[in-house]
Amino acid sequence: MPAPAYRTRRTRAGPQEPLPPRARLDRARRGRSRTMAAPSMRRTVRWAVTAFGVVAVWATASLFAQLGGLYGSSGIAPIAETMASLARGRASWLDAPTLFWLGTSDGALALVAGLAVAASVCLAAGVAPRLAALALAACWLSFLQVGSPFLDFQWDLLLLEGAVLVAALSPWGLRPFSGPSAVEPSLAVRFAFAVLCCKVTLGSGIVKLASGDPAWRDLTALTWHWWTQPLPTWTSVIANGFGLPVQKALCAAMFVLELPVPLLALGPRRARLVAAGGLIALQAGLFAAGNYSFFNVLTAALAVPLLDDAAIGRPSPRVDPPRGHPLAWALAVAYLVLSGVAFSRRFVAEPPLRALLERVEPLHVVNAYGAFAVMTKQRAEIVLEGSDDGLAWRPYEFKWKPGRLDRRPDFVAPWQPRLDWQMWFAALGSCDRNPWLLAFLRHLLLGTAAPLALLESNPFAARPPRYVRARAFEYRFSPPGADDWWTRSDERPYCPPLALDGAGRLRLATGRSPPSP
Repeated sequence: MPAPAYRTRRTRAGPQEPLPPRARLDRARRGRSRTMAAPSMRRTVRWAVTAFGVVAVWATASLFAQLGGLYGSSGIAPIAETMASLARGRASWLDAPTLFWLGTSDGALALVAGLAVAASVCLAAGVAPRLAALALAACWLSFLQVGSPFLDFQWDLLLLEGAVLVAALSPWGLRPFSGPSAVEPSLAVRFAFAVLCCKVTLGSGIVKLASGDPAWRDLTALTWHWWTQPLPTWTSVIANGFGLPVQKALCAAMFVLELPVPLLALGPRRARLVAAGGLIALQAGLFAAGNYSFFNVLTAALAVPLLDDAAIGRPSPRVDPPRGHPLAWALAVAYLVLSGVAFSRRFVAEPPLRALLERVEPLHVVNAYGAFAVMTKQRAEIVLEGSDDGLAWRPYEFKWKPGRLDRRPDFVAPWQPRLDWQMWFAALGSCDRNPWLLAFLRHLLLGTAAPLALLESNPFAARPPRYVRARAFEYRFSPPGADDWWTRSDERPYCPPLALDGAGRLRLATGRSPPSP
């Protein structure tokens, strides 16, 4: 009798009876399942949530510590005044979604900031991670809505955007990572993280080339970067001493890590692992030579979901990752499209789907990123001074920004001294274009405790000065072997001498009134 046309089962003893059709179908399905299976991500999710939580603790605790001086009732930019202005303009929850519609007292500010810190601690500890991420997002969004100018940084937006994705990545439950009940993240959520990791870094590379700045195109930008960046470190001084070939090589390596490497995050497993390694390496290098708040560690933490348990050295059984519900995929694709629209607004006045982006814009969950489009080639530093007689002036010293020439540039990241950072941006403009700085000068004349606590020293601790002023200098790193860390030259007025009138308002020392803060 001829052998059957279909494959037969074999054992060591030889051929046996053929498999029935249903058994062959089951075997084929099991084979496809083994082919599609991938390393588990259960431990990786725990690592990602913990890493994000630790960074969030730094971010929220930093804001909490500076809250009174920046946003309190006697702060530089009181949130109560901002909310009153929104109310006068008939804004609503939909226009500015923030918990501060419920109250703006100093206690209310401390409560919202404290909840943000507590939610971050829960994330770091793996306690109710999904609820904690949502609570963090709500509290942080509340501050972002009314926190200008001290909360206008890209990493503040990234923390909120990341919190929303971490909420989607995290499992439900009080202690979901303590037992075997954790579930695999869906492919839709993993895709959304890949989009975020790609756009954060890719955007920085694109804006540098699109700006037309020749310093980026001829790879000489880093010869200015080390000493003109907002808060240099002592390692910046070392990097500044590298020769031109090394500076160009570092710049070229940066472009490789900012342009092609992020795109690999959208590829298959091996490509994603390369992208994760490259993105984390880039952020580690930036962290080592500059104070960029929590941006570097946050970006690195958000790259962890590109890995899996096998990549982090904790292998577990291969699994078939859930593909996600159609709604989840619709949201992930919409996130990709709107991210592209948000970035295109840098170059196109009316991009397609702009109206749709504007509908979700108040939530700040879809943002565009891109830093240092044009390299700053001079460093202006503002020095604030007070005087009792208008003749002898004494400087106020900040905690971290350059001031005294003999003070070493040091590390403060991932903590962010927001007043010090804002002084760098103020130096790029003028006194009348920075009303918050005029408000700060008024507090110096009043001797207000909360804003003064943001400084390192107050030369008028006994009583406030009668006059204050601001001067700008050009700062540069000192040459090798010098006694000081900085040199300065080209003094020029920034804010003229100011005093208070009988009603406690700012006036020029000559009697005229300055622009209202």
